[in-house]
Amino acid sequence: MDLFDYMRENSMKNESPLAKRLRPTTLSEVVGQKHIMGKDKLLYRMIEADKLSSLIFYGPPGTGKTTLAMVIAGTTSAVFKSLNATTSGKKDMEEVVKEAKENYGMYQKRTILFIDEIHRFNKAQQDYLLPFVEDGTVVLIGATTENPYFEVNKALLSRSHIFKLEPLSKDDIVELLKRAVYDKEKGMGAYNADISDDALSFLADMSNGDARSALNAVELGVLTTEPSEDSKIHITLSVAEECIQRRAYQYDKDGDDHYDTISAFIKSMRGSDPQAATFYLAKMLEAGESVTFIARRIMICACEDVGMADPNAIVVATSCAQAVERVGMPEANLILAHAATYVATAPKSNSVTNAIFAAQALVRDKRTGLVPPYLRDAHYEGSKELGHVGYMYPHDYPGHFVKQQYLPDEIKDSVFYEPSDEGYEAEIKDRLKKLYD
Repeated sequence: MDLFDYMRENSMKNESPLAKRLRPTTLSEVVGQKHIMGKDKLLYRMIEADKLSSLIFYGPPGTGKTTLAMVIAGTTSAVFKSLNATTSGKKDMEEVVKEAKENYGMYQKRTILFIDEIHRFNKAQQDYLLPFVEDGTVVLIGATTENPYFEVNKALLSRSHIFKLEPLSKDDIVELLKRAVYDKEKGMGAYNADISDDALSFLADMSNGDARSALNAVELGVLTTEPSEDSKIHITLSVAEECIQRRAYQYDKDGDDHYDTISAFIKSMRGSDPQAATFYLAKMLEAGESVTFIARRIMICACEDVGMADPNAIVVATSCAQAVERVGMPEANLILAHAATYVATAPKSNSVTNAIFAAQALVRDKRTGLVPPYLRDAHYEGSKELGHVGYMYPHDYPGHFVKQQYLPDEIKDSVFYEPSDEGYEAEIKDRLKKLYD
């Protein structure tokens, strides 16, 4: 490294964002993630003993995935190499593998390769790493915001410990914010700033577990607030509100947050909980989820989970879906809330769902026979000669009903639809009982 490189690195270190400067370098400085970083937990023991195997860190932004990798870099005796999958490729990995082989052959030193956003590597790139992880040439540490079970090579997963990081608690964020404001070495202590308890509470709450979001806000507050008469920069609640005007939502429309939230929304409607259904609907709307996507899920739930217990549910859901397309946001939120509440509070039955699934399974798996002759089309010349006769027209009989066999002979006793005792379906059950008993 020449003088200019040294000066550039030193300058970047001092001028880098607060969130980066505050990253811990030792285990004792790590905040949060006690479920994996408690002193009795596996990951803590692995790092402390410098006995790492391949790891995958998985969790939302701002939860400390890269931070843990940097702690490992600062504590391990192994050679530590870092790549970012958004800017690196196979050639970069080849260089690391070559160096790793040389380091182990000449100095018996292991190499740890940290790959940030590993999910952005395609299958071929991930496959390239596999033999070198397998034989121990490199110890892989991958970080991803995506579910690794969907995005990371299964062979790599089977050779790695997977640790899921959770959003930091409010107390964890408060601790980090205090460190940010008052730490003179890594934080902004040199600015002679002070932060009020209500500002701390507000920022910790609004960051929604994302440490980076909270630290960026407090850094902005310190840098843009003029000192008061006492020569101190006071980060008050009003200053905090200006610096983080919108909650940091943990919601990735292409990742787990999308699927987890819509799953919770549907299950809340199915479970007849309008409070939870409204909450998850609001979360999706605030995160910018597609209103047409939400409307489609409500329509499906109206058929799958309400069904004939309230046949009007699909009518309401479909009408609301059409209204959403015509009205658009922001008023579409009212229409979606109407539909979700209706479906959530309607009586429930999955009898129709069970019926069609059972019928489809039978069609797939069993010889079902031919349509009875008297039910076949009789509207063309020659149909009678083919035996398409004998159909009894229900409207010619009392009550517009007559008993006759509609199913093929091979499955004539099959039962698919069995109405429940819920809502309107109880009336259907009673009517069918009177007709067929």
